[in-house]
Amino acid sequence: MISRHNGCKDHDSLIELEPRFPSQDDFRVCLREGIVTKDMPPVCPVDASGRFTPEVGDFAGQYVKDADKSICQYLKKAGRLVNQSTIQHSYPFCWRSDTPLIYKAVPTWFIRVEDLVDRLLAKNAETTWVPEFIKEKRFANWLRDARDWAVSRNRYWGTPIPIWVSDDMEEVVCVGSIDELERLSGRRVADLHKEFVDPITIPSKMGKGDLHRIPEVFDCWFESGSMPYAQLHYPFENAKRFKEGFPADFIAEGVDQTRGWFYTLLVLSTALFDQPPFKNLIVSGIVLASDGQKMSKRQKNYPDPMEVINKYGSDALRLYLINSPVVRAQNLRFFESGVRDVLKDVFIPWYNAFRFLMKSSVMPFERESGQRFVVRPNDFPQTRNYMDKWILSFTQSLMVFVRQELKAYRLYTVVPRLVKFIDHLVNWYIRMNRRRLKGDAVEDRADWLSALHTLVKVLFQLIFVMAPFAPFFTEFIYQHLRDKLNFSENLSTLDPNQLGIDKATGAPESLHYITCVEPHTDQIHEDIEETVAWMQAAVELGRSIRTKKDLPLKAPLREAVVIHPEGGVLKAISSMRPYIVEELNVRNLTVTADKEKYGIRLRGRLNPAVGARLKSQVKVVMEAVARLTEEQLEAYVKTNELTVAGTTLSGDDLTVDYVVGGGGCHDQSAPKKQKKAQAKDGEKKSQAAPPADPQGPLYEAQADSRGLLILLDVRADAELEEERIARELINRIQRARKKGNLVPEDPIQVVISTTSEVLRRLLKSHAALIDATVKQPIACNVEASAAKEAALAALSDADRLGQVAVTDEASIPPDNLVVTIFHRRTSANAPPKDVRVSCPRVLKVHCAAGSDRPIEVCLVDASGRQLVGSLLELIQLVSFGAPSHHRIHHGRVSMRFPSTRAHCTALSNCFNYPMGLITLG
Repeated sequence: MISRHNGCKDHDSLIELEPRFPSQDDFRVCLREGIVTKDMPPVCPVDASGRFTPEVGDFAGQYVKDADKSICQYLKKAGRLVNQSTIQHSYPFCWRSDTPLIYKAVPTWFIRVEDLVDRLLAKNAETTWVPEFIKEKRFANWLRDARDWAVSRNRYWGTPIPIWVSDDMEEVVCVGSIDELERLSGRRVADLHKEFVDPITIPSKMGKGDLHRIPEVFDCWFESGSMPYAQLHYPFENAKRFKEGFPADFIAEGVDQTRGWFYTLLVLSTALFDQPPFKNLIVSGIVLASDGQKMSKRQKNYPDPMEVINKYGSDALRLYLINSPVVRAQNLRFFESGVRDVLKDVFIPWYNAFRFLMKSSVMPFERESGQRFVVRPNDFPQTRNYMDKWILSFTQSLMVFVRQELKAYRLYTVVPRLVKFIDHLVNWYIRMNRRRLKGDAVEDRADWLSALHTLVKVLFQLIFVMAPFAPFFTEFIYQHLRDKLNFSENLSTLDPNQLGIDKATGAPESLHYITCVEPHTDQIHEDIEETVAWMQAAVELGRSIRTKKDLPLKAPLREAVVIHPEGGVLKAISSMRPYIVEELNVRNLTVTADKEKYGIRLRGRLNPAVGARLKSQVKVVMEAVARLTEEQLEAYVKTNELTVAGTTLSGDDLTVDYVVGGGGCHDQSAPKKQKKAQAKDGEKKSQAAPPADPQGPLYEAQADSRGLLILLDVRADAELEEERIARELINRIQRARKKGNLVPEDPIQVVISTTSEVLRRLLKSHAALIDATVKQPIACNVEASAAKEAALAALSDADRLGQVAVTDEASIPPDNLVVTIFHRRTSANAPPKDVRVSCPRVLKVHCAAGSDRPIEVCLVDASGRQLVGSLLELIQLVSFGAPSHHRIHHGRVSMRFPSTRAHCTALSNCFNYPMGLITLG
């Protein structure tokens, strides 16, 4: 008989077939050849002790392994022994007794699954699996080859199979309930375990004496597959409830259950009801340790889940797993850094957006208007602002997308879209509308109100749609946002007995009680989203050029040129001109389709890493790349694939550079020697600003795969450099305020002193820019010493906040500009009465890189006398003064030093107590 056996893949061989001690292959071939049949009682001449029965007369009573020599002698004596030898091969052993095992045919009860195969495949087709390939490939293939299911086990522990039989197995009774068993046997049983039901007998109706229960118990997978019915005690009760919930809407388990629970559920439901047991199924992979091994308590190769939750939050862990391959039936190597990245990329920006709304937008509005800000959750903002319409449209698109993906049970697509949305909300909408949201750039209060309404609406819809994915964080935001939402319209339809609703305001007490937030599909404007997408692409290309040329965003540039062949794209870019100009910090924006005017040329470069793959062909391919035409390079930019000299290049194999030259532009494709000379000359100049060039624009180019090309004129001149320094000054002042935990409404005074004529001039010419951002009085154009004396004399309580040294790191000597910030205290923020001396809170002390001159720090003692010393001296005084004791009162730190020092106040920031008081005595 010819057959392919497992383990005989590479060669032909002879192997015995033993239907009485069958392996799966032996039994399959014997069935095929008609040697045995399924209904034939198994013939096995081995007893339970592994000894031959009298059916094997010559070896009866011998242990099967001990009979090997006797069998060989028998064959030799009969002249049938061809060869006798010993080979070494793997063999099963009992893990308890370490004795060899044999296959032994035993009587078993089966479910005829092979008769159900066609129905099983049909019912499987009615279900939805995620991922789909598990259903179509692995599970469907398993069903096609399904064999009859052996549901009985020869064990003691387990659920007894409720079958009673006669001694000759001719009469069989299957009992369906306790009541039926009582009716048949005359005995009622309360406990269905083996020891209680085995003694019960049923009188035979065929005159065969008493029927006894078979000794076998159920395969535990039969019980698992019965879960939908057993959990409701169906059909004995809860019939209506069962029919309402069957098939189940959704189940989820690991991929290892493909041949386990998923299979037995389908077999039983198909056999009983001709229905699939579920409608939707998510198959998960296995979560492994970071080294790819199975997580082991013994090896401790994984972090404690509770520690991860306590450190990053359960929502961050949940989103990390949802966004991983594990929800696509693939294994996941668990890295704690992945959870941290979710916190950094999703929750922190999300929280910052909410915090900005409440602290920097709503609070100033309520303070200035004198009225409480509140909106109806179902009302849609009526706004004319283009960016408002964009973020509202993008939010509705997000809600539609999430609902669509949830309906299809594709959880893994949600987090990438959420990260993109958070980026759009924080880094685009709020960033570009910061002044509107703070009320700084509005001509009337209505525009301010529409901006606030827009952001509240967006955040409310966002937390609602993300509630299933981040239940704790969304609930946190809702509880703080709830005061700004007017649910009074719910009061008219409120059921007095309804739980979870505030009876006074109509507001749901939890976000998770809300079920009525629907996306406004009529507010989805794909044209607006597409227009903003083109604007974002242009800005990101410009930022890429700045990064490549080491040009900070605070350094203004003269011109940006956006080039694209399609008029619709150019129109979209032109409509977003103010945003592009502001985001790229350029003076002018040119939008054109004329690429030839700027002398744009494409040049291909082979990635050196490709050499390891191409080996001897690398030189041929490199020469072919040098001969590529512009049309070929443009095709590669669009398709990311190109065949060169018989070799397919894709991905990062080929780099396409946009070279600008001719047409009034500087040629950037200069020879290497010339470039090296230019670079050497440039080392003497600032790296924060490009060199000035009187001959014309100096363009740098960057493009994307959609044909959008942007040029930045990276030249600098004195006027642009002055604006850069002014913006740097503003940045330093704002950072100082932030570090001091000041809110924008806290009154401060800025005193600027400098000996540089250049800096004095820019302070005058850019006073409006500085004042518009700082919004506080600025005194400038006075000598350093005079400024210090005047400021200290004007502040009797030493309300000096700190010192910020802003220097021109390129060409202006360090420490020529000193900005001193004073906090004009009011009664609302005065120190506690029991503190004897007031404290100057130093916000920031910045020493320019490369400066050898220490920054002077002025202190004021209790009598108002100035103590002047270097920052280093002060830190040494405070750090090494050997404090005799510490004490804490009113949340402030007090440290007492030897009394030889005069009582004074010091830099609380030196001790990581930004708002603390330090008393030196």
